[in-house]
Amino acid sequence: MKRLRKAVYAILRGSERYLKTDMVYLAKGGFWLSLGQIISSASALILAIAFANLLPKETYGTYKYILSVVSILGITTLPGITTYLNQAIARGYEGSLMPSLRTRIRFGLVGGGASFLLGAYYYYAGNTDLAISFLIAGFFIPVMDTLSIYHSYLQSKKLFKRSIEYFVASQIVAVGALMATIFLTKNLHAIILAYFISWTTMRLLFFMVAVKKFPPNDNKDAMVMSYGKHLSAVGIIGTIALYFDSLIMFHELGAVELAIYSLAFAPINQIRGLYKNIPALALPKLAARTFDEIGAILSRRLLMLLAIGALIAIPYALLAPYLFGILFPRYPEAILFSQLLAGVLVLVLPATLLSAAINSKISVVPKPWLYWSIVPNAILILSLFALVPTYGIAGAIASRFIFIIVSFAVSYAQWRLLAKKFKNKGV
Repeated sequence: MKRLRKAVYAILRGSERYLKTDMVYLAKGGFWLSLGQIISSASALILAIAFANLLPKETYGTYKYILSVVSILGITTLPGITTYLNQAIARGYEGSLMPSLRTRIRFGLVGGGASFLLGAYYYYAGNTDLAISFLIAGFFIPVMDTLSIYHSYLQSKKLFKRSIEYFVASQIVAVGALMATIFLTKNLHAIILAYFISWTTMRLLFFMVAVKKFPPNDNKDAMVMSYGKHLSAVGIIGTIALYFDSLIMFHELGAVELAIYSLAFAPINQIRGLYKNIPALALPKLAARTFDEIGAILSRRLLMLLAIGALIAIPYALLAPYLFGILFPRYPEAILFSQLLAGVLVLVLPATLLSAAINSKISVVPKPWLYWSIVPNAILILSLFALVPTYGIAGAIASRFIFIIVSFAVSYAQWRLLAKKFKNKGV
């Protein structure tokens, strides 16, 4: 076994000459992150199969609509604080963890209140299903996603194994709770309650465990709150844009069409989930490099990831009819839409790395530049407004492609300008 490990180590070190990457670090961290994401994707796929085969399409579509609205209301928890905190912790400023958590929960109370008001609106409009669902959600919005800050904390400290162990345990419990609820009852409110209680409980548990086992130091980055609030403000339109397709589809086309669209996207999202490892692995390494060092390898990496994305997308598009026939037999109308969405897989990989490169240098990005992301997100919202009422699901898919192309172009332009600004400055 020792001989095998030495041989693998030698191969990884030897490959670094050609790939210009710390392959040992990538293999160690990547193994745990990939394992966690595989388990997460498998759990989510099992849950999607249960929703698709055990729930009426209308109930599933309504469930997706509620979660989309809740995700938008979650903007009030200032998620941008965690985005900045990631690279601050990677630089040793762990003392900002607890102040960040308290600030996010405090601001999240606004989102909880907004959910209560939305519930009241639907109650007076005569829709008790949505009214009760948003009443339930209001109690959990300030804390559920906020408590997942422990995940970013551990990953920024390069504790990938521990982070994934906690995440996988949470995923298994949450999916198990939802599966049990779906089998026992088709009641929408019970499903919503199971979702929020399971995730919130597990995140609270592992947050406390993480802080106790790996207590943060006292070093604080004074810029966390300031930059975090700016990043959150920038993210408002981005978050709305991310879930706006579900909102407009629910209101323009109905819950059934939203269920079809969600199922078409389900396998794509699980494959995209594997890409989530890139920022977590790349950010600690990129944060320690200068713009010049990153720029020397970035273009080659982007082209390589574009090719990998194509190698993933093409086989999926060919296999989609068979997969849907086995896993989602009640949704044959979703097959063509899912094949079209496979094109997203080609573009997301390089876009993810480019975003990680920019975020690794977020502390030196001029604050007005943070608002550049408004451009592609605004275009996405406008295109959804224009295309979905006329072209339905096909219009939503076209809007997604427009968004990702514009988003990549804007990010690439931003990176080039930043690299030029800090050229030969050792930053």
